[in-house]
Amino acid sequence: MTRIANYAMSEKERQNLSQLVVNYELVRSLPEIWQQAASRFGDRIALHAPHLKPEVKVTYAQLYDQIRCFASALQVLGIQVGDRIAFFSDNSPRWIVADQGMMLAGAVNAVRSSQAEKEELFFLASNSGAIALVVEDNATLKLLRDRLSDLPLRFIALLSDETPPTDLNIKVLNYSQLMELGANHPLQAVERNLDDLATLIYTSGTTGKPKGAMLSHGNLLHQVTTLGSVVQPKPGDRVLSILPTWHAYERSAEYFLLSQGCTQIYTSIRTIKKDLAKFKPQFMVSVPRIWESVYEGIQKQFKEQPASRQKLIHFFLDASQNYIAARRIVQGMDLLRPQPAVGERIAALLKMVAFAPLHALGEKIVYKKVRTAVTGGEFRQAISGGGSLAKHIDDFFEIVGVEVLVGYGLTETSPVTNARRPWRNLRGSSGQPIPGTEIRIVDPETRQPLPQGKRGLVLIRGPQVMQGYYQNPEATQKAIDSNGWFDSGDLGWVTAQNDLVLTGRAKDTIVLTNGENIEPQPIEDACLRSPLVGQIMLVGQDQKSIGALVIPNLEALEPWLAGKGLRLNLPEEVRSPDSPLVKDPALLAELNRREIIDALRPELNREVQNRPGYRIDDRIGPIRLILEPFSIENGLLTQTLKVRRNVVMERYQGMINEMFA
Repeated sequence: MTRIANYAMSEKERQNLSQLVVNYELVRSLPEIWQQAASRFGDRIALHAPHLKPEVKVTYAQLYDQIRCFASALQVLGIQVGDRIAFFSDNSPRWIVADQGMMLAGAVNAVRSSQAEKEELFFLASNSGAIALVVEDNATLKLLRDRLSDLPLRFIALLSDETPPTDLNIKVLNYSQLMELGANHPLQAVERNLDDLATLIYTSGTTGKPKGAMLSHGNLLHQVTTLGSVVQPKPGDRVLSILPTWHAYERSAEYFLLSQGCTQIYTSIRTIKKDLAKFKPQFMVSVPRIWESVYEGIQKQFKEQPASRQKLIHFFLDASQNYIAARRIVQGMDLLRPQPAVGERIAALLKMVAFAPLHALGEKIVYKKVRTAVTGGEFRQAISGGGSLAKHIDDFFEIVGVEVLVGYGLTETSPVTNARRPWRNLRGSSGQPIPGTEIRIVDPETRQPLPQGKRGLVLIRGPQVMQGYYQNPEATQKAIDSNGWFDSGDLGWVTAQNDLVLTGRAKDTIVLTNGENIEPQPIEDACLRSPLVGQIMLVGQDQKSIGALVIPNLEALEPWLAGKGLRLNLPEEVRSPDSPLVKDPALLAELNRREIIDALRPELNREVQNRPGYRIDDRIGPIRLILEPFSIENGLLTQTLKVRRNVVMERYQGMINEMFA
């Protein structure tokens, strides 16, 4: 791995990296971080799990000691350098102890959520060649036990303190037993280097079987040594952790933030609102759905206000929308007008000055209260990845003063390749490359480079690009060319200032019968601006027009229809996503009455037409309303909350066929 200093960086980035509390640039393997962190931060809290009973707090000194004990125990149990360990567990302080204990012992872990499907977990354990298994608890082990004999396992470890089962032909230890074993034996030092394999992270499996991305210590350390170009944490800063810890995005961010002495606080969807207010974090790593949920909660609170108060709030929001739009032009931060003419800039400046007092008044009366209620009042930045942030969400949080920095990357790139910076938060983009990263836009067919501003396939090259797919040379060759360029599968273009703007997924592209290519994500994002829409997925491959499967927001849809003289006859029970009624044909027929669909279609197309770059082929034709939400539990969302389009297509193929009949 070439040292980061050899890559061209902006002066701002160079200054930020030089100001990091600890510089790990010369570290050769990831676990070396924790000894330095323990020495530097000692009794400072590294990990805090307030919702465990009892709650858990782990200092940096304790974290390093626990990592060493875990690693020593693995060595006593026979783990050697390069051995693979299947690791199926979810967020907790013990996760990072186990993860780094495995690496410190020289092992390679293959990670996944304990909530993943049984067949997927067995595939990962088998494909990775795991000789040991670490699972969250007895419940996870019970899920797997009927086929454990198919795996060449030497032992199993629980991350819980439950009594291990005794009726297996494999040695099973709980967490306390494992840590006691490690405490009684000295750790044998192993030498690991940047090019050595650290972990296997399997792709989410939206299409086909998961592939194991081989990430080296150098891949992961690239993130640790460069994410400081995006955010600059200080020792003791609080970070709220909500995403799956095993996922590349959350994982690399945790490594970086902990390397700088932050305190990581574990939260969940159920507790995040209370935790934001209680713990007042400075940072949070998130995906767009988190901010959509926060936005929806704020809008719901707005609607509960008296009519006069609602009118005042919307007045300020409209004024501030004009203010930020003008400010972007003045600052050269408007994606569609990056280099405005002198006249445009002057006009925007006058508009900005005109709306500034109203924006300031909105800040005093509305936005400051919203910001304090949402973030606790000490928030600096959220780093959002895993998908683009819808325009209205981006606009709203800019208005209320919550800094959301959108980034981009893939599991195969460890994952971050691009990110917006606090000093260049270009809305609508995924930001500039992080140090050491090259982005190239090429023609999807010819693979020839395209000029700046032209849309094409996004290729990535840099120290964070994976070594390849484990035991899958054919897929590796397809993904990474002979010059080291990784095919992201994403479509996009690059601004004159090197900001990456994504426009859709190449493999998600819907091709209509007229030959037009439709990128579903931007259109779906536009439709989500409507309060009537909860979730949406476009369909229409090889059809004359695109169609949409829509999960409506019934709380908004029913009164909206009533205002048009239409009534939905739905029982109260249907509002529960677990209700069997969500699949009742009679209720779906009621929901999809022609007059309801005909009323809804213009509302969606109004939002679609208001998005930049609208084309006539973007108009939505047939629509079908469904009641079953897309979720992780029913297999329609990945662990990072992306729609499994192929799974949705299979589940609703009959309805889709009927839509276009």
